[in-house]
Amino acid sequence: MTKNIEKDFKNTMTKDKTFSGSVIVKEYNKSHQYSNGYANRSDKRENQTNTRFGIASGCKLFTAIAICQLVQNKKLSFTTRLSDCLHFNFPHFDNEITIHHLLTHTSGIADYFDEEEMDDFEQLWVDTPMYHLRKLTDFLPLFQNKKMKGRVGERFHYNNAGFILLGLVVEQVTQMPFTEYVTEHIFKKLNMKDSGYFELDALPTNTALGYIDNPDGTWRTNIYSVPVKGGADGGAFVTTEDMVMIWEGLIQHKLLNEKQTQRLLTYHVKDEDGEEDYYGYGVWIKKHRGDIIKYHVMGYDPGVSFHSAYYPEQNSIVVVCCNQSDGAYDIAKKLEDSILLEDN
Repeated sequence: MTKNIEKDFKNTMTKDKTFSGSVIVKEYNKSHQYSNGYANRSDKRENQTNTRFGIASGCKLFTAIAICQLVQNKKLSFTTRLSDCLHFNFPHFDNEITIHHLLTHTSGIADYFDEEEMDDFEQLWVDTPMYHLRKLTDFLPLFQNKKMKGRVGERFHYNNAGFILLGLVVEQVTQMPFTEYVTEHIFKKLNMKDSGYFELDALPTNTALGYIDNPDGTWRTNIYSVPVKGGADGGAFVTTEDMVMIWEGLIQHKLLNEKQTQRLLTYHVKDEDGEEDYYGYGVWIKKHRGDIIKYHVMGYDPGVSFHSAYYPEQNSIVVVCCNQSDGAYDIAKKLEDSILLEDN
């Protein structure tokens, strides 16, 4: 790690006393790590560099990798229609929705949590207790009978339901539960021993609880605020080092061959809300003056904030895991500024 980045890293970390989580910056073969706050506030158990953190939607990348693996193995194609490979009843879905549309959030289906219509994730669990959501099929009643929100391929509209469907496709093609497939074909392949889809009411050791801070200074855990078990649209747990392995596994073609890796990292659709923001398959892509400056994933749930990026020009990886509802973005942005500035 260059001296300037290492200095900026230390300065950034020591200045933010409120951050709760773990951070790693890796440049070439050198890395620097930092942890702060509590994994369990009641017991004052501190976050460590090997603590497991929830990453919310950050694991949509895992779903995209799983689909690309099936395409690589000729079990599926990106032009395969949803209606031809998934046998559930979707009375209002357009028959022309393909795997590609789902991967790029351009299917036009209604989401079970639509950020354009709702701003509180916890509203979902008033009528559907979150402790019932342990399998992908448990999510279907939340959206399968809704009418289309838009036309197929018309625009990018971030969509969790679409990734639930992709997970169900993985299950139908492989005859394996989605979380088992990812564990066997992604986590174990990269020796990610500490990562998994853990149930909130049965967390393994060394896992951070997610915390929601109230305006009056009180707090609560997020156990009643998110689905009890994560799946294809979010909710996996990783360590910062394991997330580094994901980026390295992609770059080094340990998960996919060169063709499928390139397909996953190609910008397929533009995010209308960003000037040079694009989306590949399960990954965000940032350009500057026409050049790709980073590939990144992020995740936000009550009690969870997460950012991770790979900077190809600098060959640098940043992972920021936070067990609070916010905090990851500010740290990630400051580190990014240091990395990009170093190259100029």
